Amino acid sequence: MHELSIAQSLLGIVLQEAGRHGANRVTKVAVKIGALASVVPSSLTFSFDLIKEGTPAADAVLEIERVPAMGICRACGARMDMSGLVEACPDCGSKEIELSSGQELYVDHIEAE
Repeated sequence: MHELSIAQSLLGIVLQEAGRHGANRVTKVAVKIGALASVVPSSLTFSFDLIKEGTPAADAVLEIERVPAMGICRACGARMDMSGLVEACPDCGSKEIELSSGQELYVDHIEAE
């Protein structure tokens, strides 16, 4: 379960930023996770809830926003859903498709007091 190590990294980032800004209590941590990032949101939430105890983020809610897998055709610029198998651009037939979103995993914002 690699979600535990991801939760530890997220918590480290959150606590570092809270300290930099003089926050005593973190109330919300919003993260964005791409559909292709191989992260199970419920496992990440469970792990985060376990390790946040006894920290300034003990009462923080982990808010997860899923980012869809999207691609862009290098030939014609068409944007397309990449959640399924895409062999060619539906607009021009080119096979030069670049993944533009869906692999990200980052802290979007933190709310604190």
